[in-house]
Amino acid sequence: MTQSSNDVPALHPLLRERWSPRAFQDRPVEPEKIESILEAARWAPSAMNEQPWRFFVGVKATHSEAYDRLFQILLPGNQLWAGQAPVLMLSVAKMRNSKDQPNPHAFHDVGQAVAHLTVQATALGLHVHQMAGFDAAKAREALSIPEGYEPVAAIAVGYQGDPDSLPENLRARELAARVRRPLSEIVFDGQWGEAAEAAEPGS
Repeated sequence: MTQSSNDVPALHPLLRERWSPRAFQDRPVEPEKIESILEAARWAPSAMNEQPWRFFVGVKATHSEAYDRLFQILLPGNQLWAGQAPVLMLSVAKMRNSKDQPNPHAFHDVGQAVAHLTVQATALGLHVHQMAGFDAAKAREALSIPEGYEPVAAIAVGYQGDPDSLPENLRARELAARVRRPLSEIVFDGQWGEAAEAAEPGS
């Protein structure tokens, strides 16, 4: 059983409004907004304050070469729509800490940074779509990513567009309701699979 975000009145409006469209306007994103969302990522928490996140940014209107490099690492299914977005990014994780020890929390921390970026983008009227569908090996080569760093996710940023601009199969997904598993399936109390009291309806 899943639950729509519309059924959860306690959600903050920024979290309720956040979603990942595939249809983007060709309207450029203002430079100050790009800086703002990256600043939000910079202030995310991280284990031992290692701040293992790094970002590549390509702005179609002003840095087309960087944009094209990021577009080319996307898998074909994502290239169908992501090229509409005016900004493409790639998040990268530094896999060893400042003591040159493995950092097992690097991906988690990069995810937190992108979550901060996403909420700030929503506050600015932007939308963000994160993608696992990219070629990490191609990214490493095309972007000269050094050893010890791992590509994490491709990211499209822009203003929400018209779903009719998408191919039919993607348009149907664009218009589908947003759903999530209920808390009782994902929050446990003491033993695996035992729903926590706080996750029960009416608790």
